[in-house]
Amino acid sequence: MSLKPITVYGHGPGPNPWKVIMVLEELNIPYTHKIVDFPDMKKEAFESININGRVPAIEDPNTDFALWESGAIVEYLIETYDKQNSISFAPGSKDYFLAKQWLHFQMSGQGPYFGQAVWFSRLHSEKLQSAIDRYFNEVRRVSGVLDRALEGKQYLVAGRYSYIDAAFVPWYVLAAQFDLDLEKNYPNLTGWLKRVQERPAISKSIQARAEACAQK
Repeated sequence: MSLKPITVYGHGPGPNPWKVIMVLEELNIPYTHKIVDFPDMKKEAFESININGRVPAIEDPNTDFALWESGAIVEYLIETYDKQNSISFAPGSKDYFLAKQWLHFQMSGQGPYFGQAVWFSRLHSEKLQSAIDRYFNEVRRVSGVLDRALEGKQYLVAGRYSYIDAAFVPWYVLAAQFDLDLEKNYPNLTGWLKRVQERPAISKSIQARAEACAQK
């Protein structure tokens, strides 16, 4: 059965929609990427899809279903379309829950802290050094957690690539603009990111993000 394209609502530079797109690319699911400008996220047309007025959100015509929050979308895509567990794990298995553990860490740890580091260092109307220091220290802490977890490992769960490896990539793509010296300070993390970013689906998504940013 041929699938109808899933609509992904995103915003060029924003990391979270690209996490969804990476999973779609890995699963070879057709999709349409619609860019939503910030003012339009708070208008009725988009809020009828995502009442929170943020991206990403998806509309899936194959199941007549709309969903928002990137972590929830990733779980939905995996559980709906990856029945062979090509980039996921058998439901109910230990690895299934370990992957969820890392997804929750990405959502609660990496995303918010990296986002605040970007905000206070680049976008906030005044320079608050204490806030900048706090959030960059959290970026380093999260990177340290991943670096230790990857000691002697190629990937985060079960020794093979899965969706959770992809989930961490977009924020690190954005964080490349900062002088974190990842290769020196976090060698396991650096090697893992390189492996993941060399995958065709991931490299294609990173290139598409760069092109979307260039158009802004």
